[in-house]
Amino acid sequence: MSAVKANTPFVRLFGRYLREQGLPVTHQREAVAEVVFTSPEHLSVDEIERRLRQGGERIGKATVYRTLDLLVRSRLVEEHDFGEGFKRYEHRLSRQPVHEHLICLECGKVIEFRSAEIQRVEARVRDEHGFLPARHRVEIYGICRECREAGATIPAGGLTCPIDTV
Repeated sequence: MSAVKANTPFVRLFGRYLREQGLPVTHQREAVAEVVFTSPEHLSVDEIERRLRQGGERIGKATVYRTLDLLVRSRLVEEHDFGEGFKRYEHRLSRQPVHEHLICLECGKVIEFRSAEIQRVEARVRDEHGFLPARHRVEIYGICRECREAGATIPAGGLTCPIDTV
């Protein structure tokens, strides 16, 4: 069973990018792209590889990495580093192309949200400084509701200020 749906518009758009770059449009590249484009989640390479296997595809991790690099270069997919020791990928053609992220430090869940206030702040700062922003990123790290209800807390840690301990 193949993970690729031949007429998926985003996969076709990626194929057009590959052809414009003089690169071959392969079944493996289309399969990786399909997994990313059909997921509402922020996927790791391991999760992409697992979904490919579940769909009957046998594609090596190196091919997945190379395809993700092409997807990021095409600007159809965005790469995120949420401090987990690996990267996550999300397609930029979602229903909410402009959104922010809440990242749970306990379970790793990523929650997307939109904020008109953040957009207003960006517009105000842009106008005050005559700056033309290309993009912005807001990531808020903490503990999600489910983990808090299960008893997770944010550990006190890090450095203590010597002034506070005197």
